[in-house]
Amino acid sequence: MENLTIGEIDRRLFSEEDVDSRFIEQLKKDNRKGVQRLVMKWEKQEEQRKQVHQQFIDMTSFEREYRSKGFHLIAGIDEAGRGPLAGPVVAGAVILPENFYLLGINDSKKLTEAKREEYFKIIIEEALSVGVGIIEAAEIDEINILQASKKAMLNAVAQLETKPDFLLIDAVSLDTPYPYEALIKGDARSISIAAASIIAKVTRDGLMKELGNRFPQYGFHANMGYGTAGHLNALREHGVTDHHRKTFAPVRECIQQN
Repeated sequence: MENLTIGEIDRRLFSEEDVDSRFIEQLKKDNRKGVQRLVMKWEKQEEQRKQVHQQFIDMTSFEREYRSKGFHLIAGIDEAGRGPLAGPVVAGAVILPENFYLLGINDSKKLTEAKREEYFKIIIEEALSVGVGIIEAAEIDEINILQASKKAMLNAVAQLETKPDFLLIDAVSLDTPYPYEALIKGDARSISIAAASIIAKVTRDGLMKELGNRFPQYGFHANMGYGTAGHLNALREHGVTDHHRKTFAPVRECIQQN
């Protein structure tokens, strides 16, 4: 084993998908400190990989349960944008194939922007069907944010080209002809809902960046419509736009003061 340089061992450990266990055992007998550091690094990485794999398996439990009951086109449903002061609420609906495998998929809020965008592309490419529902600020003011979120979800389901036979929904109940289960914190418990949350979040962020180009003074590129200090200051200085939710307290107070 000592005829391999530390650089060569590094490449074998971290460039090959499957490392032979016999190779690891041989490395453990190598007295070089640099080799032992590499082995420890590899074992730590391998343990993390196993944990992420197990998390993925755990997040397929609801899909596996309902497939065992005869449902095969299971759509995950989630929304993004209930809390902001501006912009639409956006819902995603996603039907994943049974063999879908994407390590690291999770609630979109727990992922970096780069990861969300990477996973968004994979989901769009591999999903059996994807639907998006968008409810703008004016309608949110008319029917309230909860009803707007539900309407966005129903619109997202209606946009699915492949019709589902079961829905897994994040947290809310819907008036729908499809059988469903509403899961509290479902975006961290179901890969289908997690996928829907990524579709909703990335879609909404894109819309907010477009609004940011039109209304740069509000900082929508960064705050995505949420009530940050900078956004609140801009509201006081520049007033509200048609994309602000006028029934939300900070916006309503700004209107009353001006």
